Parts: sequence; C-alpha cells; structure tokens
Amino acid sequence: MKHRSRKLSFTAFVLTASAFSAAHADVRLPKILSDHMVLQADKPATLWGWADAGEKVTVSIAGKSASATADAKGKWSVSISVPASKEAQEMTVTGKNTLKVSDILTGEVWICSGQSNMEWSVKQSDNFEAEAAAAKFPLIRHFKVTKTTADAPLDDVQGAWVVCAPETVGDFSAVGYFFGRELHQQLKGKAIGLLGSNWGGTPAEAWASRASLEADASLKPLLDRWEQQIAAYDPVKAKENFDKAKAAWETQSAAAKAEGKPVPRPPQPPQAPEKSPNRPASLYNGMIAPLLPLAVKGAIWYQGESNVGRAQQYKTIFPLMIQNWRKDFKHPDMPFHFVQIAPYRYNKNPNADTTPCAELWEAQFETLRKVPHTGMAVTMDVGNLDNIHPTNKQDVGKRLALWALSKDYGVKGLTYSGPLYKEAKVEGGKIRISFENGEGLKTKDGGPLSFFTIAGEDKVFSPAEATIEGSSIVVSSKDVAKPVAVRFSWREDALPNLFNGANLPASPFRTDTFPMVTEGKF
Repeated sequence: MKHRSRKLSFTAFVLTASAFSAAHADVRLPKILSDHMVLQADKPATLWGWADAGEKVTVSIAGKSASATADAKGKWSVSISVPASKEAQEMTVTGKNTLKVSDILTGEVWICSGQSNMEWSVKQSDNFEAEAAAAKFPLIRHFKVTKTTADAPLDDVQGAWVVCAPETVGDFSAVGYFFGRELHQQLKGKAIGLLGSNWGGTPAEAWASRASLEADASLKPLLDRWEQQIAAYDPVKAKENFDKAKAAWETQSAAAKAEGKPVPRPPQPPQAPEKSPNRPASLYNGMIAPLLPLAVKGAIWYQGESNVGRAQQYKTIFPLMIQNWRKDFKHPDMPFHFVQIAPYRYNKNPNADTTPCAELWEAQFETLRKVPHTGMAVTMDVGNLDNIHPTNKQDVGKRLALWALSKDYGVKGLTYSGPLYKEAKVEGGKIRISFENGEGLKTKDGGPLSFFTIAGEDKVFSPAEATIEGSSIVVSSKDVAKPVAVRFSWREDALPNLFNGANLPASPFRTDTFPMVTEGKF
C-alpha cells in the first residue's frame, strides 16, 4: 500500500508538473482583451499578452494580421489598425496554442474612474426600474475592474466585459452608463466601451503613479507621512486595539438595543497601511497601470470628496495626475472630463468652517482653466446636503457628455457648460462679474440671486444683493461701501439658483486671492 501510495503521489506530481509546463507554454491574454470588448476606433489597437520567451505569436482580426516574438520575460505586443464597425469581429491569437476572442466591437473607449460617486451603480440611482427596462443597448459594454491595491505596477486586472441589457445594466457605473448612453445616441449608434476603474472613499493621490508624485517636491510631506505610518504599524497591537474596540461596541450595542436606540457603527478591522487603497500610487499600480497599453478616447472622473480639507494640495495633485495618465497612456491630449463635486454637509458642527469644500471646488475649477482638453460638469443643483451620494446620476452623466460631444466629437450648437467666472470689475460701490457661457443668465426658481457675498479691504464677507444685467451680474451691499471682492456659493451647503439659458448651473467662484484655510494641509 505504501509503494502504491508513493506511485500515485509520483504520478500526481508528474501530471501536475506537465499541466504547469503546458500552462506556461500557452499564449495568454490580459483580462481586458476578452469576449465582448470594445477597441478604440481611429487608432492602432495595441494587443498584447504573454507566451514563452522567444515564442512567435500572430494576431488576426478584421482581415488583418500582425506577428511578434515574446521577449525574455515572455511579453509580446502587436499593433493593428481595426476599422470602426458596429459589426462584431473575432480575434485569433496563435502561438503554441490558439485563442479566440469573440464579439469585439470598435468604437469609443472611456475610462470611468474616481471614488464612490463614480462607482455608484445604476441600480442605486433614480428611476432604476424605468432605466433598466429601457437599457437595450448591446453596443454599450462595461468592464468593471476588480478593486486591487499594489506596491508596484501590475500587468493585469481582474474583470470581464458585460453587454448592456435590462438585466445587466444595474451593476454598471451610473455616471459612466449615462455618459456612454448619451454618446451612443448622439453619435449615431457608435459602440461605447466603459472601463470602470473606481474605488469609494479614495483620494486622488492613490490614482497617481509614485514617480509622478515624487517628482513634485511639495508632495514629499504627504509621501513621508505614509512611509512613517507603514514603519510604525504593529499588527499585534492593532489587533489588540481592535478586539478592545469590538468588545466595547458589543456592550454599547446591547445597551442601545435594550433602550430602543440606534446601534452604533461597529469598529473596522485593522488594515496594514501598505495595503490601504488610500496609500499614494496604490490604485494606480493595481487598477490603472495594467490598462496602459490599451488605446482609449479619454477619461471621465468623479472624485474629490476624500480630498476636501486638503484643497490647496489638490491644486497640485489633480493636474499632476491628469498629466501622469496622459503620459503613461501615450496620449498627450487625452480628453479628461470631471465632475465638480456636489454640495454636502461635511461638518456636522454648526460652528465649523464650511469653506474647505468651496476651496476644493476652486481647485477643480482652476484645473479646468489651466489644463488643456479638460471639461467640468457642475453639480451644484443635484446634490443632497445630507447624502454624499446624490442619486441623480442622469444629469451628471449627460453634462459630462456635453463636454465630450462638443470638444472631442465636434458636435455643433451645444451649450456644454453653465456660467463660469471670467472677471470682476469694481464700479464704485459695486462689483460687476462677467462669465463665460453666461448667455441667458437667470435664476432657476425665479427668485433673487442667492449665495453671493461681498467684502471690503477688511476681508469680512457680508451677504450681498446681486442683480442680472445682460450677461453680467452686479453685486453690492449697503454694509460694504468700498468692495474689493465677491464670492459665490463659497460654503459647502450652498444650493445656488444661478443658471444660464441652457439650464446649466454656475460654478462657485471667488474674485479674491486671500489665503486659503486649507493651506499647509497634507
């Protein structure tokens, strides 16, 4: 029996070794190159994968073929120009084995990234039943990148392409879907590929590469802080503290239930800092870097809530991240359209400073101004002051699409933005504000303009009266005889009523350059 057992074990070893050897020899593709995928039209498609070092691999699609030899690490790639088509194509990849990828479309591919408001699904959004019933768009496909952190750039992601249908659309990124649907309908039925790479509660620096962050000296304190946290982390002590917190929570919960009161939130298990999705570059490494060979049209972005409180620093990180992606995707003018975050009561203390959120809005607005080929969807009218996740994602997606349609696809006659602050001129005891996209200025509710304040040289802001005069607004206050500055919606709980004739809301702004309350925060 022992002899037979050893023989069986040896046979199992041989079979396992043979299976491993065969698997190692097989040509392999990244998950993003799989059934139902969408390739970017009007650009050569980079198609890549792995094989044995020195193995010749041939890729054929749409009547075209290209070959490559795997390098010393087994990596290979080819470039093929695939014509735009609504007709499904099949791709064959041949080396020592043959792979087939079916139902491939060629159209418009967009990355949909950011934190929870981009991750927010269609089934969590307004009018889901009606939206699902109408979601018969087989030329729209969605790839949800599995959440992954990494210390160094990975070469693959987990996920699968899903064809849009009433039974599948519920799990799509809502902002991504409503953006993609608008493009699909306005671009005469072009195929749309949506790459959902997002993770709730994460800051912008997690989505930028380590090299890009290290290249800016002002971000060294942020990087150093994380290195200090990693070095100081004690998993044994962290577990002990968690156990104590959990025991205390169980006692408090029992007491709350007995008294009919709400149960407090439980403590979260400890997480090593090096595994945190908030760590700089961790999500770039795990969820962006593996996509880099892919040709894309552009990116849409909904993030910023996790950087409220560090708005001055965001003025550096956000533009840096955009340029980082453009460089690494080898797409210098890659369209990058983002959402200006919605109003929300971050501070529950009524005496707390409510301007850090406004400073984040300003950081986003400055990015629009300074970084070419960007667009900004303003959401001052779709927020919920008590819910950081507004459920009206239809307007958000459509407003992003307006920028893309106008700026990237050349659709004429679209008003793509609400009023954007242009300049201010002091006229005696008043200040006149002019705007871009200010045609047809109005208040949406028909009442007086709201959330304007004005200040003199003492920098004390007082509520102001504001009146529309053509395409400009005149602001004044009886309490400020010699005004020097105006602010609009400069508080986190602002729900302003200033719109243009296309029913698009104005972005918050300030005319001053007084010191920011978030200066020095990292």
